[in-house]
Amino acid sequence: MVETNFVRGIDVSHYQGVIDWEQVANAGVEFAFIKATDGVTVDSIFAANWKAAKMAGLRRGAYHFFRAAQDVERQAKRFIAQVNDDWGELPAVLDFEVLGEVSIAEAVQGVAWWMKLVEAASGKIPVLYTGPAFWQTQAKDSDAFCRHGLWIAHYTAAAQPSLPSAWKQWTFWQHSEQGSVPGVKGPVDLDRFYGNAMELEALGQRISIKSATIGN
Repeated sequence: MVETNFVRGIDVSHYQGVIDWEQVANAGVEFAFIKATDGVTVDSIFAANWKAAKMAGLRRGAYHFFRAAQDVERQAKRFIAQVNDDWGELPAVLDFEVLGEVSIAEAVQGVAWWMKLVEAASGKIPVLYTGPAFWQTQAKDSDAFCRHGLWIAHYTAAAQPSLPSAWKQWTFWQHSEQGSVPGVKGPVDLDRFYGNAMELEALGQRISIKSATIGN
């Protein structure tokens, strides 16, 4: 895939402070992942970012930083409460990049439960965010989440990121943590979607068959 086929995005949290989303959109950024929760804690600026990014016309996805040692159901419910029936235009994301004092078996079980709860609530299969080094060494190259789209964090000069063996292709690629985008003060993470704008829109509209049949 050539560079022109990528769709540009960013991901943000309270660390970026107040963002001028109109400037971000005018700079050619088409989507944003916005941090909603970290464990059982709510990101202090999520609600403002969520509203302003929508008004600026960006496609939005909310993400959760997973804390394996904290109550998983409480984490999922806190995340669901923040989107408050506005799930945005992209699937939800679970950011899994630390184990803490929990075994990988326990963590994988927790991630699976979070995914199930959020899929049932949103109607869309959540995306998994992780890094290749963490997945290889800490997650033992698990294939437990291969049905989920992969958002890979890999900062490299190579044309493609390294992937865990369970995935043949990435869906999103966080290719820099030191990006500069008008409207954002200081460095910001830069992302790409593997596809064009129409494919990105289709991803956001895709309904989980599993979720659609719950309760039938």
